[in-house]
Amino acid sequence: MKFTKTVLNNGLRIITVPMTDNPSVTILVMVEAGSKYETKKQNGISHFLEHMVFKGTPRRPKASDISRELDSLGAHYNAFTTQEFTGYYAKAASRSLDSLIDIVSDMYMNPLFDEAEITKEKGVIIEEVRMYNDLPQRRVHEILGELMFGDQPAGWSVLGSEENIRAFSREDFTKYRKDNYVSSATTVLVAGSFDEGETISKIEKAFSSVVADPKKAKLAVTEEQQLPAIKTFFKETDQTHLVIAARTFSITDPRIPTMAVLTTILGGGMSSRLFSKMRDELGICYYIRASHDVSTDHGEISISAGVDNVRVEEAVREILKQCVNLKNDLVSPAELKKVKDYISGTTLLELETSESRAEYCGVQEILKKRIDTPEEFMSKVSAVTADDIQKLARQIFVDKGLNMAIIGKFQSGDGFESYFKFDL
Repeated sequence: MKFTKTVLNNGLRIITVPMTDNPSVTILVMVEAGSKYETKKQNGISHFLEHMVFKGTPRRPKASDISRELDSLGAHYNAFTTQEFTGYYAKAASRSLDSLIDIVSDMYMNPLFDEAEITKEKGVIIEEVRMYNDLPQRRVHEILGELMFGDQPAGWSVLGSEENIRAFSREDFTKYRKDNYVSSATTVLVAGSFDEGETISKIEKAFSSVVADPKKAKLAVTEEQQLPAIKTFFKETDQTHLVIAARTFSITDPRIPTMAVLTTILGGGMSSRLFSKMRDELGICYYIRASHDVSTDHGEISISAGVDNVRVEEAVREILKQCVNLKNDLVSPAELKKVKDYISGTTLLELETSESRAEYCGVQEILKKRIDTPEEFMSKVSAVTADDIQKLARQIFVDKGLNMAIIGKFQSGDGFESYFKFDL
């Protein structure tokens, strides 16, 4: 995969990712503004602001003006907010690129923040919060964040509390945007079929009025855990949802490729160790997966599952056992080859579309300030050895970084302490 990175005089970054003969084009604007850049009183404003960007500009005063224009292009469009960044994108036929640049740049730089729209959107976002709270397989990950990071931005919900949402004013949005939506924190990505030289010039012109003030810094994450920790949330459910997690490292750590292999061995695909053991052999769950979530200053490997209420202890013991096995035994050459082939194949499949390539580059640029191509990443994965995996497993699967969040019929973590540990 080829890309070109251009840095303008004001610090705004433009990344172009050409895709020969691709019929579509995606423009994605990403800004270093997420929940980690918020105070406790501001928590939720990054996500709320994302909604308001779609609610009108001076040139397109109503939300329907924006949606109607994008719909007339047959475009797909949306936005997303994480702890570290917010992204706005639109995808359409390649011939519509000029229109996409015009619309997305207008939305990004000129939101109205109309008071009436803010009031209406409060109700929408509160219902979004309630919707996700009613989904235990999602809510349990927020409980894990609260457990692992406590009362600091990394432990707060990206959506914020209902109290905060109700309290936000127009002044709150304008101040937060002024502090964070600046040129040096903004990356504009275009992927698909287009003329690179012309497109870079058009983006430079369209985003010429982005404020060039200094970017507001975020607080560093603090991690002080010394013993295994458990947090429960009582809910009358037909199955118990749990996440077991171990602390790891940031996205710039050189062990990232090894972690990708280790995570895939545990829970990548239907032939992974956890899926084979927990679902195929024990019949204890419908879903089980492993993932490695990384940020600029922390990371965690997590294993999530929904299990039979009466078999929770069995499930927890087996998940921990599968982790410990990686500490004790070398992965066989056959399994290592299968996992590397799986990572290679899924990486290519995940980058088939213009929007996926734009996001692939954007996330790396925001979090690492550099981009490894898929080919470079796979070269590093290919070099991972069984010894590398065992060494990493012994580094991360330790009791002082072990955590578990549970939603189900448990009033506390009592009863788990005797066996919830790696070093039995």
